[in-house]
Amino acid sequence: MLEGQETLPSNETGIPQPNPGPDELPDDIEMSLFDHLEELRQRIFFALIAVLGGVILCFWKVNLIVKLLEEPAQGAQFLQLAPGEYFFVSIKVAGYSGLLVASPFILYQIIQFVLPGLTRKERGFLGPIVLGSSFLFVAGIAFAYIALIPAALNFFINYGADVVEQLWSIDRYFEFVLLLLFSTGLAFQIPVIQLLLGLVGIVSGRQMLAGWRVVVLGAAILGAVLTPSTDPLTQSLLGGAVVGLYFGGTGLVLLLGR
Repeated sequence: MLEGQETLPSNETGIPQPNPGPDELPDDIEMSLFDHLEELRQRIFFALIAVLGGVILCFWKVNLIVKLLEEPAQGAQFLQLAPGEYFFVSIKVAGYSGLLVASPFILYQIIQFVLPGLTRKERGFLGPIVLGSSFLFVAGIAFAYIALIPAALNFFINYGADVVEQLWSIDRYFEFVLLLLFSTGLAFQIPVIQLLLGLVGIVSGRQMLAGWRVVVLGAAILGAVLTPSTDPLTQSLLGGAVVGLYFGGTGLVLLLGR
């Protein structure tokens, strides 16, 4: 044994164990591939149970959720164009809402699965990244509900207000709303992705800053692809938000010295 090396208490064989390094954890346990697969199976099973419970809970209160999502429509009348259309819309709304309700538990299962494989330093970054990702996803949904959806619907309502009466298919309306909500929530994860790329050293903050022209072009394309509507206002709002998030993430990476 090297002089000055600290040891932990001996194990059952009587062999002194070396003190773990600053990035190692004393309670780390080696697991076989089959153990990892079994744990993954259990985590997925628990996550699916949580999603099922969330869907059942949201289906129980689906009428309240539907009324909440109809608020941005500014009094437009909804029609059921086929037998059972509203029933299938209710299932769709309950599915999306249940997934959202169960997302904290799903995130917890993911963290518990990857946590043993992380060093002490990596675990220190995990909390802020998870918290930031959750906050940004909720912020993206709120941004879509407060700004994007009303702007898109207002454009469509005013465009044909003097020509056609606003009678909308409830199925098509909720396809529009749910897609915009969740695509915006995912688009708001850009700073988290940048932070991860910066921490692992794949892309530096200066490289991110140097590619701003490509980002502006990509944001315009992303706004056109992710927004179900074709009005320029909605696309500009989402594209502008993506650009702002990108530069915010770049600034964070630079502040961390990456």
